[in-house]
Amino acid sequence: MRILIVEDEPGIFNFLKQGLEEESYAIDIAEDGKKGLELALSGEYDLLLLDWMVPGLSGIEVCRQFRKQFKETPIIFLTAKDTIDETVFGLQAGANDYIKKPFHFEELLERIKVQLRPKSGEHSIFKIGDITLNTTTYQVFKGTEEVNLTQKEFALLEYLLRNKGIVCRRSRIIESVWDIHFDYNTGVIDVFINALRKKLKLSKDENYIQTVRGVGYIAKEL
Repeated sequence: MRILIVEDEPGIFNFLKQGLEEESYAIDIAEDGKKGLELALSGEYDLLLLDWMVPGLSGIEVCRQFRKQFKETPIIFLTAKDTIDETVFGLQAGANDYIKKPFHFEELLERIKVQLRPKSGEHSIFKIGDITLNTTTYQVFKGTEEVNLTQKEFALLEYLLRNKGIVCRRSRIIESVWDIHFDYNTGVIDVFINALRKKLKLSKDENYIQTVRGVGYIAKEL
């Protein structure tokens, strides 16, 4: 899961980044509203943490503009505002929840988990061929046999299955799965793809994870 934090206080965003990365979330930071909105509109995020008062665009304006394109992505406000009217104003702008500063990390973490919990009717199970991946139980099955994957292997397979039928560029895979945003030897992806194919025991007739030469990979039904 990838979270965008729009916050201009280094002490707060460094604290949040460290804590959330330890909980296996991928974190990006924007220190002003304009940059935050630009990143948010990329559509790469599962949840936004918005400080109400940031330079440039306010958190409220970021929320409003983001909601015009993305109706379902959860937004949590981080705010020092504490009146009922201000809270209602923030929620009416499109936020799902808010937490008042100062806050306990454990409380914020639980609020994040609630927002990211699969809603009724949402997919938590992804399938391709006889492969099933369950993001709620963190299990993968090939037919009826459970396949034991490492955390990174699971994340890579989940990314491919969430984008089934779409070519996933190597640069996007390395950003989304490894949280690397600089020039990096993407050969590590090939190593993990090979490991996935072996663990899933994919035969030539089960080429569900296909190489797109010079571009990346695609999970595709045969």
